Amino acid sequence: MSVINTNVKSLVAQNALAVNNRSLSTSMQQLSTGKRINSASDDAAGLAISDRMTSQIKGLDMAVRNANDGVSLLQTAEGATSEMTNMLSRMRELAVQSSNDTNSTTDRAALDTEYQQLTKEISRIATNTQWNGMNILNNTGVGVAGGAGDVGVGSRNVTFQVGANANQTISVGLKDFSFGTGTPATASSAQINLAADDNSTVDQVQIKIGATTFSSTAFTAGNIAAIPTAASATTLASSLQTQIQSTVGFENVTVTAIGSTLNFADSQGRAISDFKTGTAGTFAATTNASSADTYVAGAAAAGATTPATTAVFSGTARINDTNILTQAASNTAVGRLDAAITAVDTQRSTMGSVINRLTHAADNLSNVSQNTSESRSRILDTDYAKATTELARTQIIQQAATAMLAQANQSSQSVLALLK
Repeated sequence: MSVINTNVKSLVAQNALAVNNRSLSTSMQQLSTGKRINSASDDAAGLAISDRMTSQIKGLDMAVRNANDGVSLLQTAEGATSEMTNMLSRMRELAVQSSNDTNSTTDRAALDTEYQQLTKEISRIATNTQWNGMNILNNTGVGVAGGAGDVGVGSRNVTFQVGANANQTISVGLKDFSFGTGTPATASSAQINLAADDNSTVDQVQIKIGATTFSSTAFTAGNIAAIPTAASATTLASSLQTQIQSTVGFENVTVTAIGSTLNFADSQGRAISDFKTGTAGTFAATTNASSADTYVAGAAAAGATTPATTAVFSGTARINDTNILTQAASNTAVGRLDAAITAVDTQRSTMGSVINRLTHAADNLSNVSQNTSESRSRILDTDYAKATTELARTQIIQQAATAMLAQANQSSQSVLALLK
């Protein structure tokens, strides 16, 4: 049927051209953006799946960073404890040296000076070691207080988020390495001028150090009265020092003589008082209280509060109240230091194990992220081989449809021939 008002052939060509233009536009958009899905209408289900995968991939990548940050934190802590081990080993070496009786009181005091400085440095490192502004070794700055159900009471429960979803974590318990060293003793001293009093009948002297009273061995009456002679003063000083230093706990008290003056010194800071002279063991009758005598008050060392039983340096590993001033103290220190080294190494082992675990966790997260990205790519990204083929097809169809539309519009003019 030949009609003019409705050109069906032209309408068919126009419709085909419109459909093909949409396909052509989609192909060009996919090729220009690199994405197969550019709007929900392209693939509604695929868009939802790819968006979920995108969230998962971003979470995985952040979890990798979290794991690596955890490794950095633990490496900082382990590095600090490694230095503690080095210092503890040196302290043990000093204690072993001091336990040998070839060392004099002065030698042991010199060894103890280094020993105490190392103790203070271990305390300082434990108190001040930080990562990202948080104290990580003194049980205060990082994580939360641990409990019996997780890392244990007394430890900090430090949790690392190592997954893309909630509660995918690895925890480690960081124990308290800190302790106080207290304050060192301030030495006490006394200077006694024996020539300032009448000692004509005196044959003994006594003096009180702390709560303990010491007496000289008996002298011939009148010898002490003759003490401006250096020999007599030196003999008396030697007698007193021998007795004092043979008493446990008073090994580092010294007694020396200069002229007629006796000089007492106690590095542990115990009060020196009640110097008395007497005859035949009776000291109440005559008391040397000359204005020429001087007593300098000291102060005993102030120990720190006992560390909590859950702390690293507690119990048999406690080192903040140790010294190596005597053989007995040195032997005690050796035992304490052995326990302290073991305690620190136990914590270092825990840190090292978790570092290795976090490293493997980060590697696994990276692998999962890679495979998830590959899966998302199959859904979301443009297959250029397929898209370019589709582009060529739609371009050819567009040209053909345009030509057919022209032919369809031309065919209606044949009706004019019937009107001639």
